[in-house]
Amino acid sequence: MTNLKTLPQPAYDLQALRAEFPILQRQVNGKPLVYLDNAATSQKPLCVIEAMDDYYRQTNANIHRGLHTLSQEATDAHERARQKVQGFINAASSREVIFTRGTTESINLVAQSWGRTNLKAGDQVLVSMMEHHANIVPWQLLREQIGIELKVIPILPDGSLDMNAFHRLLTPQVKLVSITQVSNALGSITPLEQMVPAAHALGIPVLVDGAQGIPHQPVDVQALDVDFYAFSGHKMYGPTGIGVLYGKAELLEAMPPWQGGGDMIDVVTFEKTTYAAIPHKFEAGTPAIAEAIGLGVAVDWMQRVGVQAISDWEHQLLVYATERMKTELPGLRILGEAEHKAGVISFVLDGAHAQDLGLLTDQLGVAIRTGHHCAMPVLHHLGVNATARASFAAYNTLDEVDTFVAALVRVREMLV
Repeated sequence: MTNLKTLPQPAYDLQALRAEFPILQRQVNGKPLVYLDNAATSQKPLCVIEAMDDYYRQTNANIHRGLHTLSQEATDAHERARQKVQGFINAASSREVIFTRGTTESINLVAQSWGRTNLKAGDQVLVSMMEHHANIVPWQLLREQIGIELKVIPILPDGSLDMNAFHRLLTPQVKLVSITQVSNALGSITPLEQMVPAAHALGIPVLVDGAQGIPHQPVDVQALDVDFYAFSGHKMYGPTGIGVLYGKAELLEAMPPWQGGGDMIDVVTFEKTTYAAIPHKFEAGTPAIAEAIGLGVAVDWMQRVGVQAISDWEHQLLVYATERMKTELPGLRILGEAEHKAGVISFVLDGAHAQDLGLLTDQLGVAIRTGHHCAMPVLHHLGVNATARASFAAYNTLDEVDTFVAALVRVREMLV
């Protein structure tokens, strides 16, 4: 068994970092909280919480067009957050950063604006077997509305994408590739560095669901050359209710608005309305101002800690937890053991229902996720209806992995 003392340690002070997260100090059911549900949402450092609190205490006002001091301050803070996101993903311009409610809204925006404008009956959208529902259902809705076809790239037994099948399916009938960067259910990392050039060689744009990618690895949208990139703030140490759609400027400028209302207009008459320039053309109504500010601070925090350092540490946690579980849990089946994998372990145990695992580990202070993880098709493909899932973040420790595995051993003894 791996010796904890011989494992590489994170490049940052782990205990000091944990102290920045107030919730990690609490107990659950009389036990210290071990939070391993990070793929669903991450916890928030104090700097994010305080930034949002400070906005409401000191600056609360609506943004854009207001001439008074509070409105100017709020507008400046909101737009600084946009610039921080631009730098974080290396977008060519802050105009390419659209604030949304999250990954789901971002993908729906592309489907209903770009999709309804550029796709017609018989055109194909190519997705993968391991997509989150948020990258399946919007295209099914579009199929019902205009008659597009949805094609699915299969996966290999280890949970990795079947690249031979991808190349077979990538025909001129495909008008968009919409693909996850990291599977939330399996942890598999898709080879975007191969897929994007292959699609572009046929003139096919690529949308990437980066919800599980951006919290765990550096992202450079220009280097990836993706056409659209969607992600959520709450999975990357930021608040809920805020996300981003990155799009290449020339694509966004050609797209019609998705929602109408205030702030996305230039001039309105009863005869005709002209629209604001990007990104505001896609930001109708009062935005999530405090949440955008919080997201900007989360970006600062991740850059201060180091995204690559976070990624490296999560990999160590993944390797250690996988070894411990395989050693101590007879009847264990891990779904998704691709060579390139993020810090997610989705598993079943013989004789133990996933829901029971979740409920009973919670009694021991360990928070994991159970269910279909909004990825029903891939779980059904792998022959299960539900799994238990542990997922890691920058603040998790090897000791927490030990506590988690010990909890599973104890629960298994109770159930089997």
